Amino acid sequence: MMKLHGASNAAATAKGGVIGCPRESGAPRATRFHVFPVGPMCSLRRVLLMWLVPLFLLVGAASAAFSYWSYSLMVREFMDSQMQQLGDSIAMQDEHTTPPVLSAERVHKWGAYVIQVYGPGSGPAATSWPKVAAPLQAQAGFADLRLDGGTWRVYATEEHSGRRVQVLQSGTFRAHLAAERAGAAIAPVMILLPLAILILWGVSGAMSRAVQDIGRQAALQDEHTIAELPLERVPQELKPLVESFNSLLTRLRDAFATQRRFVQDAAHELRTPITAVALQLENVRCDLPEGACKQSFAQLEAGVSRAQRLVDQLLKLSRQEAPVLEAAGAVDLQAQLHESMNALIALADQRNIDLGLVAAVEGQPLPTFRCAPSDLRSVIDNLIENALRYTPEGGVVDVRIVNDGPRCAIEVVDTGPGIPPELLPRVFDRFFRVPGSNARGSGLGLSIAQAAAQRCGLRITLRNREDRSGLIARVEPA
Repeated sequence: MMKLHGASNAAATAKGGVIGCPRESGAPRATRFHVFPVGPMCSLRRVLLMWLVPLFLLVGAASAAFSYWSYSLMVREFMDSQMQQLGDSIAMQDEHTTPPVLSAERVHKWGAYVIQVYGPGSGPAATSWPKVAAPLQAQAGFADLRLDGGTWRVYATEEHSGRRVQVLQSGTFRAHLAAERAGAAIAPVMILLPLAILILWGVSGAMSRAVQDIGRQAALQDEHTIAELPLERVPQELKPLVESFNSLLTRLRDAFATQRRFVQDAAHELRTPITAVALQLENVRCDLPEGACKQSFAQLEAGVSRAQRLVDQLLKLSRQEAPVLEAAGAVDLQAQLHESMNALIALADQRNIDLGLVAAVEGQPLPTFRCAPSDLRSVIDNLIENALRYTPEGGVVDVRIVNDGPRCAIEVVDTGPGIPPELLPRVFDRFFRVPGSNARGSGLGLSIAQAAAQRCGLRITLRNREDRSGLIARVEPA
């Protein structure tokens, strides 16, 4: 059975373009930028993450750097202003002021100002922290010093009444203060950044699943149920692709319908002349002499009979390939088997074959399949008829209902020659017949049964008997 998703994949790869993954080919082509790379990263979700997550991280890093820079500038201007006011106020006092002695914790951790008062001498007349030996700046104003492995911000006043004041503040404290303020400002961004990445992960996953849903809907299409894909929730960017695929589905549906009509018309046109030939052969049978002529006539009759069966099978196959209109429902297996066997009992008597039914064990619930009754009838009829045709005269064909717990199955067991193991995978192909078989047939019975079983959600498996020659055809839910 031909599946349309194979054709759609071929059509999609033939289109190429930016919307699909770039093909790995050795053919020369113009250099073109592709959003989707070759390999495992060729995925909507992965490409979104590959492009947007680094962008998010870059924005977060840039925001952190800008916040630190802006708060460093703010702290510098604010602290410089305080240092200038403090130094100028101390320098303009007429009386001698001795600043209080500070601790290292207050200087480095809390940012206390270190005050140095210089008189006419070379060294400081008074200092609030003797441990820092900062030389007096030659010019008044601000400067940055590096003392004892640390940085200091220094402000020196103009000389007033023979003295100068120098104010120092720890650069480490300023850096920590700017980092704290920048961290407080960037914290919401840092919290929202992983949240945004998680949301992007979820949204991209939902988008990927939506696209996969479109692919699954397309994969469900076959020649029996061809329908356009819905466009209600398809993104605008993908609508042209889905619409073009719907157009392809419409053309394929028309092509399959044309093929079915051709088979039906051909079979109908062939039925009339073949029936006429069969009637003419029936009329002339009595006028034939015994001997080789009658033997050739028998072969001719067999050929005409086979042609009639082939036409009937083609009509049945074309009807089965038409869209299914019959609603599925619960079908009583036992009643269906009785009906099929009654229809084929004449063929069994003609070939002197013992056709029997092995019903379910008493006390167990009657098994049912949920499917279209006509499809299930087609499966059972073709399997039983196939067993009757390939079982030698005087053989046995048993139809069994098997209850395996919650699952039930139908088995058609015959005493025919069986099928060589290497040919078992091919027996469902149309017009395939086992080489060397003398049974009359068209090679369509198992193919028709398999197509009907697939529509019913059933599976047909064939295996050779182990106790003797023969074949077991098993029908069970897929």
